[in-house]
Amino acid sequence: MAEQPQDGTRAFPHTPVLLERVVALLGRGIDAVAAAGHTPVVADLTLGMGGHSEAVLAANPQVRVIGIDRDQQALAVATERLARFGERFTPVHARADELPRALDELGVRSLAGALFDLGVSSLQLDEDERGFSYSRPAPLDMRMDQSRGTTAAQILNTYSEDALARIIADYGEERYARKIARIIVADRAERPWETSDQLAGMLSRVIPEPPARGRQRARSHPAKRTFQALRIEVNGELDSLAAALPAALDALAIGGVAVIESYQSLEDTAVKRILRAGTEAQAPPDLPVVPAHLRPWLAEAVRGAQKASAAEVEANPRAASVRLRAVVKTAPNPREETP
Repeated sequence: MAEQPQDGTRAFPHTPVLLERVVALLGRGIDAVAAAGHTPVVADLTLGMGGHSEAVLAANPQVRVIGIDRDQQALAVATERLARFGERFTPVHARADELPRALDELGVRSLAGALFDLGVSSLQLDEDERGFSYSRPAPLDMRMDQSRGTTAAQILNTYSEDALARIIADYGEERYARKIARIIVADRAERPWETSDQLAGMLSRVIPEPPARGRQRARSHPAKRTFQALRIEVNGELDSLAAALPAALDALAIGGVAVIESYQSLEDTAVKRILRAGTEAQAPPDLPVVPAHLRPWLAEAVRGAQKASAAEVEANPRAASVRLRAVVKTAPNPREETP
């Protein structure tokens, strides 16, 4: 169901995942920074249509939100949605890994909170011309920022068979990656890859049906993994996350909170690895005294990963795969203080 903004301008067809939990977790960081006498600033590094940011702004009258997104269409929608908050909301057209530059240009020295809602947004999935969905015909674009970068069609029509197989295997975790890559290269000699239904149709033909026994749930679409792999490659998503999340953690004030929502295993694995470097001592386990620069400087705000409830998944199927992780900054990053 579409959300209706409080100013009555228009409905926004987007349901933020784990909304109340995200607002509560970020509220911890906002309260900590406000108690220290500073104006709390939250960076929403995957702004999308602004659903999470709207709730954070509404729940915390003292907070300022910096909304970062590489998708200009999403940025425009969110800016309209959040216009009622005036100067408390600042939109920034940038990649998440450009956070340090954005904060420097805005004169922001530290953050009370940082939010990552990873993956493809509802707007990108629902806009046919973007090419993210395999369920409807569209040009094979998949760029989150349509002002720059290589499209999925260009990748399919120019990458070598080995490169395509690696991408589909690594980013899509697709067991038939080599077979798919071979067919992509063979077929493009006859007809260039241009549309999402063209690719989805091929994948439906060449990927075998799973065995009937032991099926616990309906099989996913055979195009799902390859489309995911292409989207990640087009947008450099894992590379961006590997730079953006550490930068956001470094920018947190003491007491600040980072919340990360992942929707597939590659993202969640990368998030766990980055957070573990801050929540666990980096010294050998048998070391009698842990040096200061190897001690933890983050603490889990959520034990492990939180999933959406059955009721939320029923109301919003896109919440089914979410894994929410959150940490609070308890000390400066010792890496930055080491001579």
